[in-house]
Amino acid sequence: MLHPHLRTLAEALHGHAALVRRRARGDAGYTTETVVVTALLAVLAITVVGIIVAKVVGKAHSIDLG
Repeated sequence: MLHPHLRTLAEALHGHAALVRRRARGDAGYTTETVVVTALLAVLAITVVGIIVAKVVGKAHSIDLG
């Protein structure tokens, strides 16, 4: 037979573990959503940098040095 304090602690840990399991099941799609949004933001950033580089290089080539 467990000491009353140990029994209370065991029940609290059991309850907390059950809560963690329920929350883990509820957030199953969050990781996928995060990956998709991050990938879209990365593609957008690469596109913007490409546009800026093209404009800067185009402007640099139009400068008359002679």
